[in-house]
Amino acid sequence: MKNSKYILAGLSVFCILLIGVTSFSSSFLAPLRVGVGYALVPLQSGVNAVGASIYNYIRDFSSLKAAQEENEVLTARVSQLTEENTRLQAEVYELARLRELFGLDQEYMQYEKVAARIIARDSGNWFQVFRINKGSADGIMVDMNVMADGGLVGIVIDVGANYATVRTIIDDDSNVSGMSLRSGDTCNVSGDLTLYEQGRIGLDHIKKDADIQDGDKIVTSNISDVFLPGILIGYASELSTDANNVTKSGYIIPAARFDNLQEVLVITQLKNRRDGHAENSD
Repeated sequence: MKNSKYILAGLSVFCILLIGVTSFSSSFLAPLRVGVGYALVPLQSGVNAVGASIYNYIRDFSSLKAAQEENEVLTARVSQLTEENTRLQAEVYELARLRELFGLDQEYMQYEKVAARIIARDSGNWFQVFRINKGSADGIMVDMNVMADGGLVGIVIDVGANYATVRTIIDDDSNVSGMSLRSGDTCNVSGDLTLYEQGRIGLDHIKKDADIQDGDKIVTSNISDVFLPGILIGYASELSTDANNVTKSGYIIPAARFDNLQEVLVITQLKNRRDGHAENSD
């Protein structure tokens, strides 16, 4: 309490002195104001500069934070749109494949079919042997013909309750009895994985005088044991007479593509219904 009294008294004296100073004429105080100006103006300028810097920093920081938040929102939106675009592109591709499959179904309306999706395949570059997601529960049986991409793909060689295995016409163990759609002359289409590296497989057992020419459509023949007649296999290419001077041979460019198969049609009609597995040749 005693100290408080001293402090109060000191402040009172200071106030009285200030009152007394201010009561003097302005001319007397002019030098004092000038001196105070020299001392305070730079200080005030510095304080203002620091204050402005702090204000600008806070403003810029707030703008940066807002920009970062906006960038995060935009980045998330771009990711969402990219995902949607990818999904839409996949749906467009799938729709195109299904339309192609539908067109194939319409082309061979004489045969009943079941659509199936490929779920596994043997290792290698090509779909030579693969598995589909339909089996005996869906009416699939051994020796049923399989189509895709506008033509013959292969034949069912093994069936489970909910799956089936297909051997394609490019497999080394595949042989298909074919004929020229134009002339009706017969031939044999033999699978050859090495040849398929060049996009073709073997065409042989053609009689020398048979009227099969380059570019002819080769379809499954009427004399095949397991393949239904009239299914497009591919197109004859580079025919020449063999060394025995009795037969001709060449190549066939398959109508179906065997690098990216995804869906197939299984013809549920058997040419010759029988027990057991499909043979390597027909």
